[in-house]
Amino acid sequence: MDLKITPKYLILTLVGWAFALSAAAQYQWVGKDGRKVFSDRPPPADIQEKDIVKQPGGRRAALPVIAAETTDAASTNAAAAPAAAAAKLKVDPNAPKISGKDAELEAKKKKLEQEAAAKKKAEEEKVIQAQAENCERAKKAVATFQSGVRIASTNAKGEREIMDDSVRASELKRVQAVVDQDCNRPAAQ
Repeated sequence: MDLKITPKYLILTLVGWAFALSAAAQYQWVGKDGRKVFSDRPPPADIQEKDIVKQPGGRRAALPVIAAETTDAASTNAAAAPAAAAAKLKVDPNAPKISGKDAELEAKKKKLEQEAAAKKKAEEEKVIQAQAENCERAKKAVATFQSGVRIASTNAKGEREIMDDSVRASELKRVQAVVDQDCNRPAAQ
């Protein structure tokens, strides 16, 4: 198979290299939400150096260096076993701390739980306040019905009607039930 370098092959090769070089000029970093971000532009200024995974030119972020050292004296001495275990692993002091838990994720989770608790508490306070208002209105209505004052109501046609004794007694019974329900209930905790 005889391969001749023709302008067509040369152009295709150069175009292929251009695409490969443009793909190599990519930035990669971990965003504030914990997701990887790929871009042909540098990360924002608020992204820390330790969160940058890849930069153009093949530079990568420094990974933590863990060196394992063993000593024969520590392995033979049973009393020095805890000290030997601590001396075996040396961690680079500049390396980021890996705890197994994402501090930002934990903080967000705690914040959401606090917001949910605050929202629930606000709703409970709203119910308690509405209950207290209903109690006060019902007590005033009971006092009004028991006072003997003539009370008028509006019918379906929009006309005023004076309540007779039977309607007054049924309304007093209904309002008294509201007082019993809302006023005698202990406050929700």
